Amino acid sequence: MLPDLTFYAAAVPAVVLVGLTKGGMGGALALLGVPIMTFVVDPATAAAILLPILVVMDVVALFSWRHNTHWPTLLYLMPGALIGTALGWYTFSTVPFDLTRLLVGGVTVIFAGKYFFDMLRPGDKREKPPAGQRPVAGTVWGAVAGYTSFISHSGGPPYQIYTLPLKLDPRSYTGASVRFFAIINFIKLFPYYQLGELKAPNLIASASLLPFAVVSTVIGALVIKRMRMDVFYPFMYAMAFLAGLKLMVDGL
Repeated sequence: MLPDLTFYAAAVPAVVLVGLTKGGMGGALALLGVPIMTFVVDPATAAAILLPILVVMDVVALFSWRHNTHWPTLLYLMPGALIGTALGWYTFSTVPFDLTRLLVGGVTVIFAGKYFFDMLRPGDKREKPPAGQRPVAGTVWGAVAGYTSFISHSGGPPYQIYTLPLKLDPRSYTGASVRFFAIINFIKLFPYYQLGELKAPNLIASASLLPFAVVSTVIGALVIKRMRMDVFYPFMYAMAFLAGLKLMVDGL
């Protein structure tokens, strides 16, 4: 049986916001998905309903960005991400969710805030060169992204902390992001099933929301593909800053 209209009043906006993010519009919108849905269901159920939807969004996003990616970035991040995902599965029943959100959110706010401070302060305005790939940093932030993605679908901020300083072409950046989270979400399906969260009622609710998921993901991709680089990076840092604030509020 399908959920009632009260459920859809919260779930549809949540899915649309997540879909815009999945299309490439930045992590802050995605972090609103689970909290909005918790107005009508408990957090664990909200996360379980969203996971199959995220996987479908990933398929749409992978098609939209099939010609764009940055493989070196993925190679540096994925080993840590797999470790973080496994750790999230292992500690899911005992993890200090609030402390994790508060710490990750605080670091993200400082990271993004420094970008805007450097951009707005008087003095030397020469643009910093792109950061190089850093094996240790890639492993650490990949692990944090995998861990927070597993426990609360909030892997975007730690992912951005590593990838934004690389200053990739916007399409390459977005294509790499899409592939990174698609891999993680596909991996998360089995642990979520083992934890008993992918129940029939949740899957029915997920299926009923898929049209909104597909359309919003396509719209997000179309917007980003038309965005200039000098607009793209301030926009992404702003999304990271807002995402960090949201995580801090959730952790308090």
